[in-house]
This record gives sequence, structure tokens and C-alpha cells, in this order.
Amino acid sequence: MSKLLVIDDDLGVYGTINSLAARMSVETVWAPTLAEGLARVAAGGVDLVFLDVRLPDGNGLTALPRIKGASGNPEVVILTGVGDPEGAELAMQNGVWDYLVKPASVRAITFSINRALQYRREKTAQPLPVALARDAIVGASPQVARCLDLVAQAARSKAGVLLTGDTGTGKEVFARTIHRNSPRAAGPFVTVDCAALPEALVESILFGHARGAFTGAESSRVGLVKQADGGTLFLDEVGELPMTVQKSFLRVLQERSFRPVGAAKEEQSDFRLIAATNRDLEDFASQGKFRSDLLFRVKTAAIHLPPLRERGGDLKLLAMDRITRLCEEYGLPTKGFDPAFFDVLSTHDWPGNVRELFNVLERAFVAAGREPTLYPMHLPAELRARAATRGLRLAKPAESAEQAEPGIAGDAAGLSGAAPLSGIPDAAEAGQLSSSIEAMLAGAAPPFKDFKQATEAAYLRALTAAGRGGAERMIEISGLSRSHFYALLKKHGLSV
Repeated sequence: MSKLLVIDDDLGVYGTINSLAARMSVETVWAPTLAEGLARVAAGGVDLVFLDVRLPDGNGLTALPRIKGASGNPEVVILTGVGDPEGAELAMQNGVWDYLVKPASVRAITFSINRALQYRREKTAQPLPVALARDAIVGASPQVARCLDLVAQAARSKAGVLLTGDTGTGKEVFARTIHRNSPRAAGPFVTVDCAALPEALVESILFGHARGAFTGAESSRVGLVKQADGGTLFLDEVGELPMTVQKSFLRVLQERSFRPVGAAKEEQSDFRLIAATNRDLEDFASQGKFRSDLLFRVKTAAIHLPPLRERGGDLKLLAMDRITRLCEEYGLPTKGFDPAFFDVLSTHDWPGNVRELFNVLERAFVAAGREPTLYPMHLPAELRARAATRGLRLAKPAESAEQAEPGIAGDAAGLSGAAPLSGIPDAAEAGQLSSSIEAMLAGAAPPFKDFKQATEAAYLRALTAAGRGGAERMIEISGLSRSHFYALLKKHGLSV
């Protein structure tokens, strides 16, 4: 018998779902709080979760990664009293089945239960796939796990794949992983950097040319499309492919045939297409910058790669793996890490993602030389300064709030509109801030980990002591994401 868990503080909602589920011979369990729901999910045996968003002890959406990553990987349906387009998008990106707004109809609830459980039965009936060769993909976060599931699906198919994501998220690494796990693994993997193609020569580079086809063509040339015959053609930054070439390339995708520049006969190439972009190709298509018919061909299967800042504990795993590889490359013994090294890394948002992280790690590796342990002092000074500044900006408002305890409950606390908790130093504080950073970098401050823990706790105590405006207002003031905000509260034993 399938088991359905309802995480909702409304007993009436549970009663309705329980009644409907009983008619389908589905066992139901109720959890009125997020904490109790997560405990039941962690215990295992749950096939489907109906999850409310606004719960007494937290936001249900922030728990999606933990629920989806739990033992058994239960399916999830969101059932909320407040419709939120951004919340719906976030939920779908996290692999939920439906996003239902209360009061949902009996038909809608029944349909969601039936559909999700039927999918689950069919999925579990399938034989276990052969283990995926992950190659250079490092990470254990639910976000990466979902990407790897899609990679495995793509590798088994012949369909074209579009990889999307910010610059530096590892699109080529994922493309190579799809290729190496596909039936074409023994064939070539040919990369085309569409952003670097000179428009005057793009057709020659892609399709090749015959001798004498144009001035300077002293010999014939095999194009990249032909070089990919029997393997995979990877179009990196496909959004930069010139419009003049997009029509020609669409025909190549449809027919798998092309004519080299200046040639009399067409040639054939049996390749599998994988494309990547950091652009919104649908927006490009609506603006006439990218052919919609080509987009449909390219995007048969789509995999979105998350930015590093959303990958949880993957930062530490990536850092350890990269340093290990550098040690092997340079013939040095494996290096250890001071815990504060990771603390400093975790304060950065990594706009350049994995590529930026690897650059910083290599700089730290070079700075450490033959020293056996990596310390924060081996990291670039600008990264350490940014970490120190961030810590001090958190410390300043917390200190002020604790000194003016009676005023926290009033409007002056900033939770009703003003912003004394923003932590932005004024001109009078600039000198003190600069001196504090210099002292910290010189080693005159306590260990960064201790400093960070203390300032985090002080800041959160000041923020939650006021309580005005609720959790949403506190999240807005702090500038933290919901998941990060609640994680910090839990870490320091605080509640709102």
C-alpha cells in the first residue's frame, strides 16, 4: 500500500485528503508542522507528500531539497492557500508534481494523487540503470543529483540536449559526461565555440570547404560537422550563432547532410547534438535573435545547471577534489585544510561559479607551495577582505541593537521601515572598519570561524528580538534567502 504524508497545519485539509486517499487504498499520515513532517520523511516509507507552504515553523518551499533528497525520493505536491508565481516556478524546478491553490477541487487533488503514484509505480518497476560515469562532475547536493538523473536520461536517448546555466557552471563538463555515457562514447566529441566564430568564415569552419573555394583556400578542409561524424557535436554558446548560419544549420539537423563551401556534392554526418548557453533563448526567439524552429530542434531535452551558490555543501567537495587533482598534477603530497579556509570560501557568492572557484583554489595552491596545509592566508587578499567586511557589517548593527535593547521593539529598530540593521557603515565608521580589516588580515583578530559564529549569532538575536513584520520582513532586511535564513536560525538555536 502506498503511503501519503500530508504536511499541513489545517486539520480540515488533512481530513479531505485522507478521505479521498482512503477510496484509492492509499494510507495517509498527518504532520501539522514542518519539523514533524521532515522527521516522518527521514524515517522512510513515504511515497507522496502533500506540502503546505506557510507552516507554523517555517516555509515549506525551503524544505523541498531535503524532502526530495530523502530516502525513497518521495514525490511532492504543493498545496497552498496563497498563489505565488515565483513559488510555483521554484517548486517546479525542484521536481514537484503539482502546485495547487486552496481551496483545490476534489477532482484536482484526486488527479494529482493518482498521477504521482502511477508514475512512482512505473518508475520503481523499471530495472536499475547502469551506474553513471560522472567523470569530473563533483557534488552531492539534491540540485546536482537531479541534474545527474537528467544526464542519465539524455545519455540513453538520441535526442538533442540543451544545457543552460550561468557562466562557469560546468556546461561542457556535463556535455562530455552525456557523451561518455552514450552509445557514441567511442566516437569523437567536437566542440564549437559559437561566440568565437568569425562571421565571414563560419560556414567554412562548420561545413568545411573545397580547394579554391575562396581566396586563400589552397587546400580542402573538413568542417567540424563532418569531424563529429559518429560522435557528438557540442555547440557552446549556441545563442551567439549568427542568424545567417542558423537556417543552414537547421537543415543540417533535419537532414544530417550539408554541402562544404565551394563543393559540388553534399556530404553526410551522423552526429548527436548537444548545445549550451547562458542566454534565455526563448527571449532571444521572441526578439527575432534566434530562430524558434531551430530552438525546438536544439531543446528536445533540457538540463538547467544551478549556480554554485545554490549547491549547498558542494563547495567543500569541489574544493577538496580540485586541490587533490592539483597535488597529483604537480607531484605533491595531498594537502590538508584548516577549517577556517572553508569558512572564508563560504562567505563569497561566486558569481563566476565553479570556474571562479577553481581559479581561486589554484592561486591558493600556488601560494601554499610545499606547505602541507591550506590556510585562509593562502587565499587571495581581496577574498579575505570581502569576508572580513561582511562579518563586520553584520557585527556593527548587532552591537548597536544590544546596546539599545529597549529601542529594538520600537520603530527605531528598523523592522517597520527604517534600516539601522542594514549594517552599512557611515563615513565616521569607515576608518574604524578599514583598521579592523587590516588587523584581521594581519592575524590580530580571533580565528575567522569564531568571529563569524559570534557575529552571526549577535545579528540574528537582534533581528529576531524585535520580531516586528514577521519572518518575511526579517528576510527582506537581512538580504538572505529563505533557506539560508532558516538554516542560520536552526544553527544558532533561534526561532521567529
